[in-house]
Amino acid sequence: MEKRGRGGKPFLSPASQLQPTPPQPRRERRPSMFEREAYTQILRERLRESIHDVQYVEPPFDDSIADLGKEWKSALAKLKFANSYRMEPLKKFQAHSVETKVQQILKESLKDVKYDDKVFSHLSLELADRILSAVKEFGYHRYKFIIKVLFIQKTGQAINIASRWIWDVAWDSWVAAKQETETYVALALVFALYCE
Repeated sequence: MEKRGRGGKPFLSPASQLQPTPPQPRRERRPSMFEREAYTQILRERLRESIHDVQYVEPPFDDSIADLGKEWKSALAKLKFANSYRMEPLKKFQAHSVETKVQQILKESLKDVKYDDKVFSHLSLELADRILSAVKEFGYHRYKFIIKVLFIQKTGQAINIASRWIWDVAWDSWVAAKQETETYVALALVFALYCE
């Protein structure tokens, strides 16, 4: 804390009056982004920091499996990906082609199957997995899929099935496929949600 004399001026000791303060080196002025040459330089610096190369690391085959896991973890931790800022899909979800594929899977899997609620609990999971793998083969990148398979026994009742979602109307979609027999109705719902 410095001492102050009369008039609010700092009090200077005789020793400090004799020693001149060394001149401060001039700092280089940062270029303005509105100057043409400086703008390209700033862009180059920013892009250099944001683009990263992705490298493939081949595992060594002579080490033990425990060491292999550690090496892969450390290699994967160093990888960085640049943002793509893609707001729309490369390939839009095509409901008609997915619907025919799902309908085909339902027909093949459910021919000569009678209604049994114990069997259908496992069958619904197997069908959902088969439908998911078939839909992923279409190659819709950045889409997340939700598959619901419902089996409804026919006992003379009426049923309404409803689903509510918040989604982008331009890119998200859904498909329903139905297979009906004498004893039950199988309904498969595929929801495709685009993730930016």
